[in-house]
Amino acid sequence: MAGRRRTEIALGERLALNRVGSFEWDLEEGTLELDAAGLAVFDLRPDEYDGRPESLLARVSPEEGARLGSAVMTAIHAGRSSYGAYFRVLRRDGEQQWTHLRGRVLKDEHGTPRCVAGVVRDAGADRAQLAMTSPVQLAGWQRMTTVLQDTADALSRAMTVEDVTAVLTGEGGLERFGADGLVLGLVEGEVLQLVAQAGESMSALAELKLHRIDESLPLAEAVITQRPRFVTSLRELADRFPRLGPYAKRLELDAAAFLPLVAQARSVGGLALFFRGREDFTAEDRDLCLGLAGIIAQSLQRAILFDGERDFATGLQSTMLPRHIPEFDGVEIAARYHAASSGREVGGDWWDVIPLPRRRIGIAVGDVEGHDTQAAAVMGQLRIALRAFAGEGHPPSTVVARASRFLAELDTERFATCTYAQVDPATGDVRVARAGHMEPILRATGGRVSTPPVRGGLPLGLATEFGDEEYPETRLDLLPGETFVLFTDGLVEQSGSDVVAGVKALTEAVRAGPVQATAMADHLSEPLRQARPNGDDVALLVLRRDLDPGTPLAPRIHQYLHPADPQGLAETRTALRRALQDWGFASIVDDVEVAAGELMVNALLHTEAGAVVTLEVLPGPARRVRLWVKDRSSVWPRRRTPGEAATSGRGLLMVDAYTDAWGVEPRGDGKAVWCEFTATEPPPDGEGEGDGEARPGTDRGDGTP
Repeated sequence: MAGRRRTEIALGERLALNRVGSFEWDLEEGTLELDAAGLAVFDLRPDEYDGRPESLLARVSPEEGARLGSAVMTAIHAGRSSYGAYFRVLRRDGEQQWTHLRGRVLKDEHGTPRCVAGVVRDAGADRAQLAMTSPVQLAGWQRMTTVLQDTADALSRAMTVEDVTAVLTGEGGLERFGADGLVLGLVEGEVLQLVAQAGESMSALAELKLHRIDESLPLAEAVITQRPRFVTSLRELADRFPRLGPYAKRLELDAAAFLPLVAQARSVGGLALFFRGREDFTAEDRDLCLGLAGIIAQSLQRAILFDGERDFATGLQSTMLPRHIPEFDGVEIAARYHAASSGREVGGDWWDVIPLPRRRIGIAVGDVEGHDTQAAAVMGQLRIALRAFAGEGHPPSTVVARASRFLAELDTERFATCTYAQVDPATGDVRVARAGHMEPILRATGGRVSTPPVRGGLPLGLATEFGDEEYPETRLDLLPGETFVLFTDGLVEQSGSDVVAGVKALTEAVRAGPVQATAMADHLSEPLRQARPNGDDVALLVLRRDLDPGTPLAPRIHQYLHPADPQGLAETRTALRRALQDWGFASIVDDVEVAAGELMVNALLHTEAGAVVTLEVLPGPARRVRLWVKDRSSVWPRRRTPGEAATSGRGLLMVDAYTDAWGVEPRGDGKAVWCEFTATEPPPDGEGEGDGEARPGTDRGDGTP
């Protein structure tokens, strides 16, 4: 009879009588959460405690509080993972109660202490009874304390409901309870949904995965009444709950504990533990089950709130990112976004593709500081503002400067990094402005990869605060077949490795990746699909200019001559020679090579940027090729008549002597020098005009046709 009255005591009262509670102290927020049993240890009612450690001063003297704080600080500074301390609590009746606290210091991936979790209990009888305690009783008490501490430690790192269920059903989960089977149910409206199970026989309960919360099943009854039920015969229990009868026979288990999971006086779920060969539940067994139920309930409540916030945040963010990418002639664009693999799975990374006047394209990738709903909200506002500034046709430097001013005027302390580029698909002209962001990666058609030195300014927001909104533009030439990659730092920053190693690995992945932009985006983002601890969110944008091999009757190749590449001249000459031989123009190889060398040297000597070299076969009955050397200088070449002793000035004279015709044309803010050559011999059989197959050109000196 006494045992029956024991099971009818409400869970909150039972935990309070047990005087073993759990706590979690967030060192960043300064909050200290106590479950119902923990409040009972301090002799506090729920309405007397607001989650602040200062609220405990009504029960703990400042001297005792300082000693507790010193204990945890000593443990942290000494690098210990756990600590314990005795202290006195002044109860409301004026009595001094000896209390024992055992805590574990939890750290983040950088080794910084973030949280202290543990158990607190009434230790008034410890000193008087320790000498009288038998070894068996002492071992049982130590076991209970260890199990509660280990469970609180494991669950303190659980952020989501999935994390909580993983602790309960994963390796060592059943051993923690000494059980042979486990079922966890969550309250969802008016139903109890079984979300996790462990044990060989638990599949028999699959039909009960979702059922109404009523008194037809013992776990649902425990949730309604908030009272635990301990039984040593499932077959006898079936007499009280006929609906359980068919399942009780299939479970082949003997005893069970049905525990309500109560947090802040509200049932959040229920936990059923099943045992084989158990004949009774001792007072220690019941205390252990109830203590575990209190810890699990607190963790579940926190996880449910966290999941709700995360779902809201991810939904908010998904509405702020572009739904599709417009199609443009001459380029292929692909973008990917991956949420963080831990935490709220929300952040401030974004990408955008913007149609611009004169058939140009704006592309942007950015990252707002932080990984929370505010970061996502600021990201949405900033992306829309940058899109509006770009759509007005402003150059990249102006777009980025205005975006910085916009962010500084928002009511937020967040800053952001960003790379914005204008691309002309027809000419391959790219103008880039960078605000504290990662430099882009460029891959040539032959697989050669480089990181162009794109000049940059301060991050958005900070630039305006410091009065330095200057964002210099860098001009690049994107040749046909080349790929331009923009990304956020989450793609190259991994825990335990530096950014340099991450960029190197990404560069190698770009080099080894497929040609098409969509396939390249999948190739680079595929590793992100695997779970990464503490992984950051990632935005990735890949733009590839369509290949331009000409036609079978009029093939062409393109080469980029970089001013800082000493091997560029030799590699470009080699590429021109190979192309002419493949096209059946062996007789003019030397003439083309001499003229090309003079024009390329002039471009490098008299301009600050590089040059684009194009060699193409001209259609028509005459077998002619044309060589173009385009640069960004508006100064036209001038033919001179040097003296006999002069060491320079003969370049254009040589071009005039080795070519059939040459000239200069304006191209944008630069020029293009062209020259033509006519082959005298007929094309070899199966080559030249009749071979029917064009060989695509190489880019940026890779030397591969």
